[in-house]
Amino acid sequence: MSGHDAPTHLGPRRLRADGVRDLVSETEVRASDLVAPVFVDATTDERRPIPSMPGHERVPVAEAVPRVREVMETGVEAVMLFGIPESKDPEGSRADAEDGVVQRATRAIAAETDAYLVTDLCLCEYTDHGHCGILEADATDDPDLTVRNEATLERYRSVAVSQAAAGADMIAPSGMMDGQVAAIREALDGAGHGDVPVMAYAAKYASAFYGPFRDAADGAPAFGDRRHYQMDPANAREARREVARDAAEGADVLMVKPALPYLDVVADVRREFDRPVAAYNVSGEYAMVHAAAEKGWLDLEAAAHESLLPIKRAGADLIVTYFAEDLADRL
Repeated sequence: MSGHDAPTHLGPRRLRADGVRDLVSETEVRASDLVAPVFVDATTDERRPIPSMPGHERVPVAEAVPRVREVMETGVEAVMLFGIPESKDPEGSRADAEDGVVQRATRAIAAETDAYLVTDLCLCEYTDHGHCGILEADATDDPDLTVRNEATLERYRSVAVSQAAAGADMIAPSGMMDGQVAAIREALDGAGHGDVPVMAYAAKYASAFYGPFRDAADGAPAFGDRRHYQMDPANAREARREVARDAAEGADVLMVKPALPYLDVVADVRREFDRPVAAYNVSGEYAMVHAAAEKGWLDLEAAAHESLLPIKRAGADLIVTYFAEDLADRL
C-alpha cells in the first residue's frame, strides 16, 4: 500500500505522536499567566498552615517579603495580597490604616522585590460581622440584611488610595458593591494614582466553593450570607450586565470568580469585551483536587494542570490560582 493509500481514519492520531504533539497543542498555560495569592496575618509572629488548603499558610508581616520571594523563585511574578488584621470593628477601620497589615506588607514587598503586586480590596476580613460592606445599624441574623452601598463605597475609596500609596501595582475590589469600580477609579485618579489599574471582580458568584478561603482569610460572615450582593450561580445573562457596567466604569481587567464552574461565563466575557480577562481558580477548586489526590484517586500535578487548561482555553488571559507555585516548573 502506498503512502497515498494510508487509512484516513488514522489522520488525527498522526498529530498526537511525541515530537509533533507539543507543536500543534492549541492551549498553553505559562507561569507568566498566573497570580499567586499570599495571606499576611497581623495576629501571628510565625507561619501558620491553612488546614483546608494544603501547602498554603498565613505568614506574619515580617515574613511577607520572604514568602513573595519563594513565589518568584518558581517563575511566578505576580501575587495577590490578602490581609488578616490585628483587630476588627463594624466599619473595618483597619482596612485603610497607614499601619494596616496590607499597607505594611505592600511597602516592604514593593521596596524589596520586583513582584507585580495586586492588592485585594474588600472589608470582609476587617469587619467584625464578616460582610463585605458597612451594614445597617439594626442588622441582625436576617436573610434580608442590608449593606449600606454608598457608605461602603466611601470606605472603598479610602482603602484603594491607601493601598496605592503603599505601593500596590493593581487594585482588585472584590466586594460586589454597586458602582465600586467608578468610585475607586475616581479616588485613585484624584489622589494622583491614575497609573494604577483596577481589576474588577466583575462577575463574582455566591459560590459554595469559597469555604477554604474563608478559613484562610478569617472572613466568614458572622450571620446571614452574601447572596444579596454576590451573583446567583444560575445566572449568565446577569453576568454580562455586571461585566458591562464595570467595563463602562473604567475596569482595566475583568474577572470571573469562581473559574471552573463558570467557564461559560469566562468564554462570554472573552467574546464580548475587549479587555484582559481574569479568572479566579478558587480555594474550593484547589481543595477538592488535593482531597482526591490524598485519597489516591487523582494524580495531583496532572489534575491541577488539566484544571487550568480549560480556564485558559475559555479565554482567561490571567489566572489567580493556589496551584501557581506547584505548577510553575512544569509550565
